[in-house]
Amino acid sequence: MATTTFSGPVVSTNGFEGAVQVPTYTVATAPAATGLDGTVIYVSDGVAGSPGLAFSDGTNWKRVDTPATTIAAV
Repeated sequence: MATTTFSGPVVSTNGFEGAVQVPTYTVATAPAATGLDGTVIYVSDGVAGSPGLAFSDGTNWKRVDTPATTIAAV
């Protein structure tokens, strides 16, 4: 299967097949969550050093598994 890189948002109305890879950041390197509502990232050293997925609520990065803030707005 070929690998394709897109420079813009990817939207699927019929799901995705196979693994979906999201960008990986540390708490220190993650972009500001402002204006990125709904964006998903992987934080390799999140809350208490635990890795996990986070989504932007437009202000903070929130853990996917709880409503806890992973990276507070600066």
